[in-house]
Amino acid sequence: MKHHILVVDDEAPIRELLSDFFSNKGYLVSTAATVKDALRTANEESLHLVIMDVLLPDGDGMETLTSIRSAHPQLPVIIMTGIGFDEELLQEARDRGASGYVSKTLPLNQLLMEVHRVLRPLRG
Repeated sequence: MKHHILVVDDEAPIRELLSDFFSNKGYLVSTAATVKDALRTANEESLHLVIMDVLLPDGDGMETLTSIRSAHPQLPVIIMTGIGFDEELLQEARDRGASGYVSKTLPLNQLLMEVHRVLRPLRG
């Protein structure tokens, strides 16, 4: 069974890049550009992981993280940010239940390693 990843980012090139990359690595990938679409997909699809931008056009990624974790406590969420490493943002992500925190500038192979780390308990 393929793991199903939801990529949430308002930038189409980022969504397309990550969708193509993870699809080529054997994952089933859905995408969303808004909080509304992300929450709908999380509620309607059987997901194994969410990779979500922290800044979205219709809401805050951290609040969305809280909503997803509340509705789906076992669903891991990796927060992705284009603003670089921010200790306060990292701590807030952890406090809200994020499974990981990565920069958009992280090389794709390192992002893949983070996805493997987060999904490892699900493979067992």
